[in-house]
Order: sequence, then C-alpha cells, then structure tokens
Amino acid sequence: MAHFKVACNEASLAQRTSGALIGTDTRKLADAVSQFARTDGDFGTAIPGLSLHRRHKQTMPLHCIYGLGMGLTLQGRKQVVVGDEVVTYSPGQSMVTSVDLPVISNVIQASVAQPFLGMMLTFESRTVVQIAERLQLSQRIKDDGFKPVTVNDLDAGVLGALERLVALLDEPALINSIAPLVTEEIIIRLLLGAHGPQMLHVVSVGSPSQHIAKAIAWLKLNFCQTLRMDDLAATAHMSPSTFRQHFRSVTGMSPLQYQKQLRLQAARQLMLSEKVDASSAGGLVGYESSSQFSREYSRLFGEPPQRDIKRMRLQ
Repeated sequence: MAHFKVACNEASLAQRTSGALIGTDTRKLADAVSQFARTDGDFGTAIPGLSLHRRHKQTMPLHCIYGLGMGLTLQGRKQVVVGDEVVTYSPGQSMVTSVDLPVISNVIQASVAQPFLGMMLTFESRTVVQIAERLQLSQRIKDDGFKPVTVNDLDAGVLGALERLVALLDEPALINSIAPLVTEEIIIRLLLGAHGPQMLHVVSVGSPSQHIAKAIAWLKLNFCQTLRMDDLAATAHMSPSTFRQHFRSVTGMSPLQYQKQLRLQAARQLMLSEKVDASSAGGLVGYESSSQFSREYSRLFGEPPQRDIKRMRLQ
C-alpha cells in the first residue's frame, strides 16, 4: 500500500497510456490465474511469495500490510490508500511497494461476468539487495523524492516472466528449481525499469530511505514493545525530529501511528482467526488499557472490536 506521493496526474497518465495493454497482453495471464482462482478468495500457491486473488463484486475497504513486492491487476480495478494518497491501478499496470506499509485496499470494479483477477508477488529484501549489488546499481539512484508505492505501465518482459511463473503451478516438480530463477528475473527487470529508482532507495547503503526501512522492519517485529523514539532514531543515525520527518515522508504517518496500525491489525487477526476475546487481544499486542484499545480500534476500523469481528465473519 511514502509519503506515498504518487500524484493523481501521474496515476491518471499511467491509466491513459496503459490502454493498449488491456487487451490480449494481460488476458493470457488472466486466463491462467482464473484456472487456479476459480472462486472468490485469496489463494496462496506453492511458489514462495505468490498469491492469486478473485472477487466477483466490489469489496469494502480492507486494512492490511503491503510488503516489498509487486501487485498486478489482470481484470477489474483496485484502489489502494496510504495516508492521504489514493492510487488506482488497472490491467496493463503494475504496482510496486518498496517498504512495508499499512494500507487500505479494495476492489472497485468487478462483476460476475468480469470478476476482479489479480496477483501479488512479494520479495525477500536480502534478495533485492544482493541483486542490486551484483548489478552495481547503487550509484544509479536519482535525487528525486522517494515514493514507497509506484504505479507504472506493465513491462512486457515482466509480463512474460509472470506468465512463466504462473505456468509452473502446472509443473510442481519444477517449482523449487525454476521459480527462484524466474522471480530473480522479475526483480532484475523491475530494478532496471521504471520502478527501479524507487526500489533502489531502500537498498542503497546509508540512504535515509534505507535507514527508515530498517526502522520499519524493527517495528514490524517489535510493535508490542513500548516505542522509545530517541532509541529508534538513534538506530537510524538521525535526530528524533529528523527521524520523524523522514519516517512520515516514507510512510505517510508518524512512527507512533505506524505502530498503532500494526498493533490493531494484529489484534484484529487474533480475534478473527484464533477467536481471542477483545480484552486479551489488546493485551497481547501491547495495550495496557482495554478501554484505550477499544477506542483506538473503533477509530481505525469504524466499529468496536466485537461488532467489527461479527461483521467480518458474516461477509
């Protein structure tokens, strides 16, 4: 889903210029994905990091975390919100997320006759770093502002590699040996293409974006702990005020807001998947006050915990 600033005119331009790709170029991959995603839902696959998605109608906004990777809409349209920014991407466009971000996403165009079809491929950050170093790309970073989410026209080479990746699902014996090679090809093509400058910001040693990416990684693992801003800023080699400024420019929110979203989304998942009660869920993610947990949960998700989980289970 940094500040995310994919400007509206940039997104609109991408939508206009992608028109030629909406036909047969993505239809082959859409047909392949539909063979594995035959009903509504999110489908993990035997290929690490690859998931397939199908919806037959518009969906309610969903709070989730987008990690380092690429999202692709093959049929229908999807909208992603980070902070105050809204990005819409359609067939013929690719969306790349360079750092882990709390986002709000929803399908905005789908029908029974033309269901939304999409896929996501996440990457290991160390793999991206190793490839960038091998290709000696660290010196190619531009001085323009960092955008943690970018939407660009789908590169034909990336599309071909994705088609070969999905085709491997029909040849499970080859997945372990070939899928990593195809995934590496996709990363190389992204680094060398339109998404490359933004991806390189977070793998360039010593760049502010890389320091923030490391802080984000720490927060994801330790969001239950009390946040000490001075300590977190020190790990990024910045003063607290500079750290807050860079963190907000990357994620669209303050470190405290980021931690809060991680906590509340984790609590929601505990209640939904493991049937943990609201009071226990709040405590497990770091809240000392159940009333504060309920207030902040309602503010983010629109309803108190019990009512929200009941509604989610009825969907």
